[in-house]
Amino acid sequence: GLTLDAEGALYVSDGEKHEVRRYDRGGDKKGTLVAGGHGEGDQRHQLNYPTHLFVDAQFTLYVSDYNNHRVMAWERGAQEGIVVAGGNGKGGDLTQLSSPQGVWVDGCGHVYVADLGNHRVMRWEKGAKQGTVVVGGNGEGAEAHQLSRPEGLFFDRDGHLYVADCGNHRVQRFSLI
Repeated sequence: GLTLDAEGALYVSDGEKHEVRRYDRGGDKKGTLVAGGHGEGDQRHQLNYPTHLFVDAQFTLYVSDYNNHRVMAWERGAQEGIVVAGGNGKGGDLTQLSSPQGVWVDGCGHVYVADLGNHRVMRWEKGAKQGTVVVGGNGEGAEAHQLSRPEGLFFDRDGHLYVADCGNHRVQRFSLI
């Protein structure tokens, strides 16, 4: 996964090394470890195959921790992350995720997650112990109300949610307002 912050720094997830590095502008070739980097694991200072990334206006880094079935938030300079979605094992309950991919955080701090294995997109309110299904969740399929292995998420200025619905080879747009 890749993302940029407001200062133009590039964040890169490395699934094989279980870490995320930030590369500052100006030719930084080594990068700075900003999440994980303590071997594969499920502790708060570890990741297990990080994929998609998002950085908010406060420079908090959100990481889809694929094999731990959770999304972690790492505040700037933190030595460990905070579970903000999932983290209760792999599953389809509202407290669980299954191989999370795309992640997006809105201005209110709501965390949106492409829940690949459950064929849905979920929203987690700040501090919530469970999420809400906002798109999909009707079994895997190709109907307009279904998804198949959603991976990427994006919101436009008008509040439309775009979902890369990979199993159906399409991008769908949803209005959640």
